[in-house]
Amino acid sequence: MPARVFAALLCLLSLVGIGLEWSNLVNNGNSAGKAAWILVRFFTILTNGLLAVVFANIAMRGTRAIPPRLLAGSVSVIVLVGVVFALLLQDARPLAGTTATADLLLHKATPVLALVFWFIYAPKGTLTWRDPLDWALYPLAYLIYALARGHIEGIYAYPFIDVAANGWPTVILTAAVIAVGFIGAGEVMVLLDRWLARRS
Repeated sequence: MPARVFAALLCLLSLVGIGLEWSNLVNNGNSAGKAAWILVRFFTILTNGLLAVVFANIAMRGTRAIPPRLLAGSVSVIVLVGVVFALLLQDARPLAGTTATADLLLHKATPVLALVFWFIYAPKGTLTWRDPLDWALYPLAYLIYALARGHIEGIYAYPFIDVAANGWPTVILTAAVIAVGFIGAGEVMVLLDRWLARRS
């Protein structure tokens, strides 16, 4: 039961954070639909939405409801959200009131708590060295989507993928560095998975 309660809390934090961001956009004069369309521009929102779905399933049916590879992959991408925000986006916008609360929930609380959940409750011993490559397909698909949408709309979700401002070589290099770091961290996760399985 503690795992299911923890999962429910994580799901709730993700949904509250997304809800606060949506509310902020509506309060700034956007329609409900336009606010939702703006939100799905961002990797942070999409990934917290994924996290909410994964942990809602765990909250209702237990840790066995989600394959260990999917759970670990979901945790790895939400940790990516936290790391990229801390390194590249910390001062990208002013934070106050509900915006600061949403930032705390979506960029700090959910990445840390998801990783803690994985360490404590996730079944161990089934991850493979190939899994991080599969997990990387999600951020790669997002990058393609974000670049295409940014090109069409003229608004890029994040400064470091703004082709108009940075040029293709810089954007590709930044994406490659993030990808290498993400896959490397995923391989460390696999190593930890095997070590924890042996200890248990």
